Amino acid sequence: MSRVFSVRKGLNISLAGRAEKVFAKVEPSDLYALKPPDFHGLVPRLQVKEGADVKAGSVLFTDKNRPDICFTSPVSGKVTSINRGERRIILEVVVKADKDNVYETFRTGDPFTMSREDIVDNLLKSGLWPVLRQRPYNIIANPRDVPKSVFISAFDSAPLAPDYDFIIMGMEEDFQAGINVLSRLTPGKVHININDEYPASTAFSQARYAQVNRFRGPHPSGNVGVQIQRVDPLNKGEIIWVLNVQDVVTIGRLFKTGKYDLSRVVALTGSEVKNPRYYRTTGCSSIHHLVRDNVREGQNRYISGNVLTGTRIASEGFLGYYDSQITVIPEGNHFEFLGWAMPGFNKYSASRTFWSWLLPRREYVVDTNLHGGQRAFVLTGLYEKVFPMDIHPMQLLKAIMAEDIDQMEKLGIYEVAEEDFALCEFVDPSKTEMQALVRKGLDTMIREMS
Repeated sequence: MSRVFSVRKGLNISLAGRAEKVFAKVEPSDLYALKPPDFHGLVPRLQVKEGADVKAGSVLFTDKNRPDICFTSPVSGKVTSINRGERRIILEVVVKADKDNVYETFRTGDPFTMSREDIVDNLLKSGLWPVLRQRPYNIIANPRDVPKSVFISAFDSAPLAPDYDFIIMGMEEDFQAGINVLSRLTPGKVHININDEYPASTAFSQARYAQVNRFRGPHPSGNVGVQIQRVDPLNKGEIIWVLNVQDVVTIGRLFKTGKYDLSRVVALTGSEVKNPRYYRTTGCSSIHHLVRDNVREGQNRYISGNVLTGTRIASEGFLGYYDSQITVIPEGNHFEFLGWAMPGFNKYSASRTFWSWLLPRREYVVDTNLHGGQRAFVLTGLYEKVFPMDIHPMQLLKAIMAEDIDQMEKLGIYEVAEEDFALCEFVDPSKTEMQALVRKGLDTMIREMS
């Protein structure tokens, strides 16, 4: 029987531009890019040159420190460019797709008749291993580790987030096949966490070889870090693996068909999108074919992911490896006359600064304006109101700033990831980049413990 967990602290941000639950038709993109910055801690070693012909599943680059971890092309075609940044750091490996996809062939079979080593080897060679991320550190899992459990959050509580119950329709068998594989990777349980506030898809609620847990409450109840702390808390020396719903489906397809099929359903959202809808596409694709003629004129911010944790990209940029959402909102590069002194009926506020709190059901159009500059990082008590984990957020952040390893351990650095501090960053009057700060702390711990 599934357990119900209540998350009381948090904040639901009601924004305009939620995707309508219909699938819109669109021509497939002809450009795809795998971006090394999507993978924390990765030092890429190229395996192809510009002009090389590749298949879907051909290796583009590997991890220099763990060469058995491969990163493979989402489509067949030709490598058109390798874009670099400062110090010649690889930012993108761009592939122009063929009209017909040609796949590399990998092993198929029933995971219950395969050894764990064979399953791991198949995931490594196909390039699907990077979908498995570990806690602590929120990095790609180590193939030599055995996790105590595996977590899958089957709902997303972030602003304008895609509905996984809608996305999973028609992919129930592939999802179950993926769960079968994951159950062979851990001696513990595979946890599927669903939203208790509405009936979940039977693909989640009736999944075999998995433990179903129910969560209710505001964002970040859909964050896997919050779910781990409630269901199976992480202690020092322990490892838990996490992955997304659509990645489970991709793993299932691999073992059923032997193909690296990175098909994705993506939600195009945001107040500046004319027709926010769902699209069937391929992971790592250019977003140009989705936003073309479907975005309002003006200066807009394009985000791969949601407004709290997503990554800024160009209007012709590429979908992030782990993302199932694209958000378009207005830029906030303008000055506000009188600012907070105005009544603000159309402004969203986490507090009662504006009169808009009288209209709790309104959907708001927000931009990227910070509404102020950086200020002293002082005790306010605001973070604890939206941070549901049993951790002192401000004290942990200050320990990270001081690079106090012992204090970071005591205050719970192993239990958190950047996304867990997104709401704290949103309500922060000091305008501190908390997610970047948490990432710095996690990287510090990796160096110290390696």
